[in-house]
Amino acid sequence: MDKALKPLPLERHPRLLVGTETADDAGVFKLSEEMALVQTVDFITPIVDDPFLFGQIAAANSLSDVYAMGGKPLTALNVIGFPRLSLDLSILTEILRGGLEKIHEAGAVLVGGHTVEDAELKYGLSVTGTVHPRKILTNKASQAGDVLVLTKPIGTGIISTANKAEMADGEYLRGAAESMARLNDKASEAMAQCRVHACTDITGFGLLGHVSEMARGSGLTFRLFYSRIPLLPGAKEYSAMGMVPGGAYCNQTHFGPEISFSEKVPEMEKVILYDPQTSGGLLIALPRAEGEKFLRVFGEKGIGDASLIGEVVPREKSLVIVE
Repeated sequence: MDKALKPLPLERHPRLLVGTETADDAGVFKLSEEMALVQTVDFITPIVDDPFLFGQIAAANSLSDVYAMGGKPLTALNVIGFPRLSLDLSILTEILRGGLEKIHEAGAVLVGGHTVEDAELKYGLSVTGTVHPRKILTNKASQAGDVLVLTKPIGTGIISTANKAEMADGEYLRGAAESMARLNDKASEAMAQCRVHACTDITGFGLLGHVSEMARGSGLTFRLFYSRIPLLPGAKEYSAMGMVPGGAYCNQTHFGPEISFSEKVPEMEKVILYDPQTSGGLLIALPRAEGEKFLRVFGEKGIGDASLIGEVVPREKSLVIVE
């Protein structure tokens, strides 16, 4: 996408507070001194077999970008590619029903959408939210001394690949699906009670890809502690069996040259950190005392455990260090 956009005369508007320049999660346009619009769009192909659950996951994935910017979802539009000649319309109804449930859970309103006939099923949302112009969170403002907090475990791509191969244990699959269907709203609410410097959500570039983008945007180095990174049950087992999506290797090729690993990180498990995620958690950079506060506030919401997985240090030779 960067290469496709580079030749275009993208203008800078005085009210465009966040645009395409930093690979951030959403765009932000200032309406007044008290309000800005957060705009994003995302859609995915099926990652689970159940259409209702797929709708939930796809919608949660789309809504996540607004939460990562510190915003609150306001309205949503369905974005659909549907193979009407090969799939019954009832399947689309269930997908939309799952998506609508998550839109309502987010406190947003469905205002319409657009459908095209497509050989491959796709579903997601275009979401508009709001945020105070002085409370926008981007992926480029981390500071040396910050700690890094992750709000969901990783491994959804690997477990989904095992599912496609009909090798996924039902319990592991349910755990991954529950994580993907869970909104990042409570994490965003917890952030609002803390002094946060930067944030992004973990999606297609995998943990290390998104960490690299944050580090590059901040001009600093991010040090991750491998033993503290939460993995979904089954991720290690299926990775060892070769159930790794091709996107993980693409991420490894693209981001790998700027990442170094200590000998403590098992060679066979490095690829898990590149695993492309669907509806992953938020990665948050904030001062150490605020990180401890966030963990406490988030834990009180009772929706899962957040983990302190690293720290931000002055720029070193590698953009990201995993030890």
